[in-house]
Amino acid sequence: MPKFDVAVVGELNLDLILSGLPRDLQLEREYLADGLKVTLGSSSAIFAHNLASLGNKVAFHSAIGDDSFGGLCLQRLEERGVELSGVSRMNGKQTGLTVILSTGEQRYILTYPGAMADLRFEDLDLEHIYSAGHFHLSSYFLQTALRPRIAELFQRVKEAGLSTSLDTNDDPADEWSGDLAEVFKYVDVLLPNTHEACKLSGKIDAERAAEYLSTLVPLVVIKRGAEGAMARRGKQVFHATTQKSEFVDAVGAGDSFDAGFIHQFIRGASIEECLRFGNLTGALSVTRAGGTEAFRNEVHRRNFLNAPQP
Repeated sequence: MPKFDVAVVGELNLDLILSGLPRDLQLEREYLADGLKVTLGSSSAIFAHNLASLGNKVAFHSAIGDDSFGGLCLQRLEERGVELSGVSRMNGKQTGLTVILSTGEQRYILTYPGAMADLRFEDLDLEHIYSAGHFHLSSYFLQTALRPRIAELFQRVKEAGLSTSLDTNDDPADEWSGDLAEVFKYVDVLLPNTHEACKLSGKIDAERAAEYLSTLVPLVVIKRGAEGAMARRGKQVFHATTQKSEFVDAVGAGDSFDAGFIHQFIRGASIEECLRFGNLTGALSVTRAGGTEAFRNEVHRRNFLNAPQP
């Protein structure tokens, strides 16, 4: 039996969320926010935290600086039982930070990569990763030092017998280069949102993107926000409607969907059930500010996930 359910490789940073800002921000103006939240950020860490909150054994591999931000990141993950021996502390480096300016209707997302961009293939404990049953990587385009060998990493974990998933997230350079084609050879589940799927495929909508990407990976799952989610496996297409919930903040909703989907996927659930539960955990996420806060509240999390579904 694997030692861990899932091994995660990716970035690790805090999110600083300022909310209640006016829609149109002008240069050289001072604005007052009506809300502030400092919480665990980064796609990979939100995924790992929330997957562990669902009862999975998760090993996390990343890099932080030797500062207090990094320590707070580790504390939040430790509280959920995430195994952290694969996290490297880099002397003289700063832990990354994302500042999110939220107007309610839209968000400005500003990220300082810090140590996350310095994580190398050589920093990874491969045997530790191989001790899991499933492997997940997030934020492909932010892994500057690791990126040249990500295809090799996926190949090795597949050869070690793990199933795999990838959420590329956005490309800040908006280049969406073709080096992902080699990675896709070893990906079992691809988890983009509509924008990312269209950019990765060069298609104009989610349906065409899913059709194209399904020729490259066995299972494509596209997060469509208020339109729910869809999946395509070969010629089979699956749809699931969004789970309604009180909306507070969308930060981390896609990563929370990933956690719910993979939670069911590694248990052999049907694609329909994986989509349903992914939508449910994504809906849970938006009920609190920040990608992990709704999962940190155990009573709230359990009540939400166990409530009768319409």
